[in-house]
Amino acid sequence: MIMPSIHTQPHSGCGKSAFTLVEMLIVIAIIAVLMTAGSIGLSGMGGKGVSSGVAVSESLFDEARTTAVGRNIRSCVLLAKTLTHKPQEDLRRLVVAYEEVDDYGLPKSTPDQEPNWVLSSRGLVLPDQVYFSQKFSKKNQASGGDQVPVISDAKIKNVKDAFKGTYFIYEFNDQGICKIPGAGFIIGSGSRNGSQSSINQPPRITASAKRDFGGFVIWRNGRTSVFRSPDQMGSGLRSLQAGATF
Repeated sequence: MIMPSIHTQPHSGCGKSAFTLVEMLIVIAIIAVLMTAGSIGLSGMGGKGVSSGVAVSESLFDEARTTAVGRNIRSCVLLAKTLTHKPQEDLRRLVVAYEEVDDYGLPKSTPDQEPNWVLSSRGLVLPDQVYFSQKFSKKNQASGGDQVPVISDAKIKNVKDAFKGTYFIYEFNDQGICKIPGAGFIIGSGSRNGSQSSINQPPRITASAKRDFGGFVIWRNGRTSVFRSPDQMGSGLRSLQAGATF
């Protein structure tokens, strides 16, 4: 008996591949992980700002020390405390300066005198929402005590009107030795009203930037060492709450 031949006809749609339920769940899980990682990265932007602020500030301190040693004159790092015409850059603007010299490149002032300072660089501004901490930066970070010394623009030669005001000063002698060895330089993430002076509107901790601080200590030889924990920066730093000034 002859059996009739059977012709297999392709059925549209039957041979097409499709995601299984397990594959769909895996894709959804991967997307969820990526979204979580992205949100964590965004919330950590403040930390990155502090880290980059510490790095560029260290480079400026190294520039000041190198200037002192290379030119055999005093130099310093100036950090704006109050700028008369640019309050938005209070506690954020840094610049390197050296003592005023005569036509022969010799200091105009004697070692026991406070020199006039000449700006040697255009300076830099700390990242957005990152500010110098007046409260935690001390002349002697280990023992605390007085704040870093302050000078007025009267001691700075040819400073532009926009940058007139008062400045914290970290000074190095003509051998690159720090005048206030053991001093701390601490910055933190926060917010402030930039239309007013830092005296009236100091930076404050925000809820997302709690204890987001960094900085370094300046040793006698002018070198710097980055702080590795909040305890090295001040005993009260761990207890700061949202809204507290620094």
